[in-house]
This record gives sequence, structure tokens and C-alpha cells, in this order.
Amino acid sequence: MTMPIIGCIADDFTGATDVASMLVSAGMRTLQTIGVPTTPLDDDVEAVVVALKSRTLPADEAVSQSLEALAWLQAQGCEQFYFKYCSTFDSTPAGNIGPVTDALMTSLGTDFTVACPALPANQRTVYNGYLFAGGVPLNESGMQDHPLTPMTDANLVRVLGAQTHQRVDLIYYATLNEGVEAVEARMQALRSAGVGIAVCDAIDTQHLHTLARACRHLPLVTAGSGLALGLPANLTDRLPAAGQADALPAIAGREAILSGSCSRATLAQLEHAREHYPSHYLDALALADDFEGVIAAALALAEEHLDRGPVLLYASASPEDVRRAQEALGVAEAGALVERAMAEIAQSLVEHHGVRRLLVAGGETSGAVVNALGVQGLRIGPSIDPGVPWTTTFGTPAPLALTLKSGNFGTRDFMTKAWRMLP
Repeated sequence: MTMPIIGCIADDFTGATDVASMLVSAGMRTLQTIGVPTTPLDDDVEAVVVALKSRTLPADEAVSQSLEALAWLQAQGCEQFYFKYCSTFDSTPAGNIGPVTDALMTSLGTDFTVACPALPANQRTVYNGYLFAGGVPLNESGMQDHPLTPMTDANLVRVLGAQTHQRVDLIYYATLNEGVEAVEARMQALRSAGVGIAVCDAIDTQHLHTLARACRHLPLVTAGSGLALGLPANLTDRLPAAGQADALPAIAGREAILSGSCSRATLAQLEHAREHYPSHYLDALALADDFEGVIAAALALAEEHLDRGPVLLYASASPEDVRRAQEALGVAEAGALVERAMAEIAQSLVEHHGVRRLLVAGGETSGAVVNALGVQGLRIGPSIDPGVPWTTTFGTPAPLALTLKSGNFGTRDFMTKAWRMLP
């Protein structure tokens, strides 16, 4: 059996499919697990991604889960490890990017790693250490209004420096322009000066390929999904023949879209999708008043229309509506209500309404849905948009076609074009 080479630890479920899709697109057969498995790997793959839901946990819990994932990946034979966080670098004010990075470095016995959330294909770039999203600084991109992990500072050296015990410095885009040897020299100079984490600029995809080449000997890298585009080039003599990595079986069945994300990108996608599909909005305040009644109404609409194509059930709301719900219910309770509603709807759609093809938008929503469905893992297929692939599940009573979309990802027509890409 093929032993995996790269082992990834992702801090949420959509982020896990994001990095897995990048590895697949670059030629690595990749498996994603939901949580840390309790049994050894039995698939022939070159990369494994362990999907955690640790981004918004207390830092000590995020560290514990990440170390558990690392130990399992080491037991499977992985040689290089990748801590994957969002391209918007968001977690909680206390972490968890810094604390998890510190713990992984200590466990692996390394004194140096990189941090690079850039994904230029999705307009996430790092310039002079500042993270840009959609061409504007992160704190002007809408992420300042995120209901769970608001980001009010675009300076990654400053943000990460407040979370970690390591010294943090920067590898500038000008150094990346000079090529692999220049980046390696800068890494060595930083390391000699006692720097533990180098934030890396990247304003185009070539920068990511250059950085990946320079990281080929590092036991640990930390990044968004973009760096994964370049890592397989370090392993070309150990990868399968072209065209094998993203093959998935055809799965027939009814189709549904569930969305809990309140990101600007998802709100635009929902506006487009509502022009094409029957839709039903689940209001958080209504859920608090009559949870089962709101769920029943959503499922009734779904059953009425499912035979004619996808139905859209969403709790996504504007920042103003989100704030109103949070003020009335509390931040945690408002989020928990939406997650519980989406989980219950997903379970009913699959178990009682014949849905076998499911698109889910939002990291927290995706986590709730896969847990409710008992998904143990995903086989990664072709990308719909950069960072968002179709997958097939294992661990469910019958395989499902499933895509888990990060809230900020995808073009405006994502929710309509996705269905055309299924076998």
C-alpha cells in the first residue's frame, strides 16, 4: 500500500476540503478524514487531510486536538506536515493559529516554519506582511463583521506575534521574486537570528510555487491552501500517472443547498441562486421562537420541489440582521441555533427525502452537517472553483456527493454551476 507523504491538519471542515483539492489538482491522491480516525489508513493515497473543527475552540482544546491529529498522521508514515488555516487568517483573539503552531513545532522538534495564508486565485494576497482580500486590506473586506472570528487588523506579523511564543518576521515579495535560493538564504538568516516563524508575502501563484520549493526540507509548514499547489512539485517521482487523482464515482439522487455563511461572497451567491431555485429562509429569531415549526416548513418546501432539481435552504443574513439576532440571543446561542437547524435539516433530507447530492456553504455549517450525517471522511474530486471540490463520502450508510464551501470562496454563480460538474 502507498504510504502518505504529506499529512495536513485543518482547523475547519471547508478548509480541509480546500487544501485537499489543491493537492489533488497538483496530482496527489488525497483523502480527508472528519476528525482523527481511530483506525489505520487503508487507502492508497499520497496525502491525508485531518479535518478538525478547532478554529473557534478554546486554545488548549485546539492544541490538544491538533497534537492528536499529528500523532495519527505520524503513525501513518507522513513525512511532511501542514497546518492549514483560512486564507483570511481568522480564529479567536487568543489564537488559535499561534498556539497550535507552537505546539506542532515543539512536538516535531523544529525551531522554524513559515506562515502564508495567500491564495491569489481567490484574491487573497500578502504584500509587505499585510493580508489583502478582494483587493482591499483584510479589515476592510467584510471580515471585520464576521459573526464569530472578526478580523480588524491586516498586519500578519502583528496578529501572529500576539498569539505565539516565537519571534515573527517577514519574507518579502522581492525576495520571492529572486527565486528559491534567495528565499532559502532569507530563511537561514532569519533562523540564525532566532526567528521561529516567517510570514511570507505572496502576490501571485508563482510566489507560492517558489516558496513551496524552498520549504521542501521543512518538517512543518503552516498556510492557507495556496501553498499546497506547489508542494507536489517536490515529489514528482513519487506521484501517480496524470488524471488519476480526482476521479470520483457517479452518485444519483435528489439535490439540495444548505447555507449558514454570512460572508459577502456567499450572500452574492445566494442572490444568484434564488433566481434559479426554490428557496426558504430560516431566521435565527424565528428558530428561537419555534425551532421545530421552522424546520418543518423548510422540509415541506423541499419535498414540494426536490423532484425538479436543487432546493435552497439558508440561514445566511446581512451583518445588520446577524447583529440583531446576536443582541437578542447572544453570539453563541444564535450560531448554535443555526448549526443545529442545518444539521437537523441535512439529516432529514438524506434519511427521508432521498437527497444524495448536497452543497453546503459555511465552515461552521459544514461541520454541523457532516457530524449529523456521520461522515467519517471524503474522497476528493474535481474543483468547482479554486479551493472547493466535489467529494464523495465514506462512513455514511450510502455514499453522498458533497461539497463543503468556505463562506468566502466561489464565483457568484457557484451554486448553479456546481451541479453541471457532477458525473
